Formats: sequence, C-alpha cells, structure tokens
Amino acid sequence: TGYYGDGLNAIIVFAACFLPDSSRADYNYVMENLFLYVISTLELMVAEDYMIVYLNGATPRRRMPGLGWMKKCYQMIDRRLRKNLKSFIIVHPSWFIRTILAVTRPFISSKFSSKIQYVNTLAELREMIPMEYVHIPDSIVKYDEEKCIKRRMRTSCLSNDPEITSVEQ
Repeated sequence: TGYYGDGLNAIIVFAACFLPDSSRADYNYVMENLFLYVISTLELMVAEDYMIVYLNGATPRRRMPGLGWMKKCYQMIDRRLRKNLKSFIIVHPSWFIRTILAVTRPFISSKFSSKIQYVNTLAELREMIPMEYVHIPDSIVKYDEEKCIKRRMRTSCLSNDPEITSVEQ
C-alpha cells in the first residue's frame, strides 16, 4: 500500500499468490473474512481517490478467487468506494482473468469496466504509477523477470528465423 498525487490518494496492492488454496476445508469462511477485512481497511484508508493494483502473476489457478466471490465483493462495495476508485490495474493477467472479466462485463457498470487496465510487466506498471511506496513481493518480481526472459528469447528466436527475417527485409 502506498499513496500518489498531492492528496491522500491510496494505492492498494493485492497479491493473489498469497490467497488461500481453494482445497482448504474452511475456504469459504476464510475468503468471507478476508473480504470483510479488505473492505474495512479500504474504508479506513481511502479518503479520496484510490487505485487497486491486482498482482496476478505467480498465482496458481487453485488460489485465484472464484467468479461468485468476485461478484459478491463488487456488490458489497460501498458506492463511495466504487466511485472513488480511479483504476483497477491487473498485472500479469492470465487468460482466466481476462475471460472472467469478459464474461462479467455485461453485468458490471460501464464506468467500472472502463477503470480496468491490463499490464503485462512490472516495467509497464512503473510507467503508470509511482513505485517508491509500493511493495512488490519477491515471488512476483521473480515471475516478472522469468516472463521477460522468455519474451526476449522468443523475440530473438523470431528475429533469427530465416523465414521471418526474409519477410521483414
């Protein structure tokens, strides 16, 4: 969590990799209480505008919150909190997250939908928000580095491919 701008504009960082495993016997209880904790924290922290940074990278599928939980969260968030949310940034979005949001888009307000932004790397995130007060967990940094290495390898392999190189020339 950090702040940006002149006012008390909060940046809330939410790392999905730390969510509980869905195979837990008390999973619904834990997620319900987690949601209540997050909402009460938001209500205390958010004086003005705020943004949420959702770190999706390094999160196994069994730790990602389900569609029902996300819908319930959205419905229970106070109107003031929904109104003051300036952007909901999803870092390292998976195809699952993109699909869930595409499917739910008709059921959520267009104002909220317009606040959702996808960011593929931490470098892109740095271009959007001040990172000096934002803590990114080591597992996310490592995931980002590995992803960038794979992307560079893929790009260099493509540029070394004679068929692609001849088409570009």
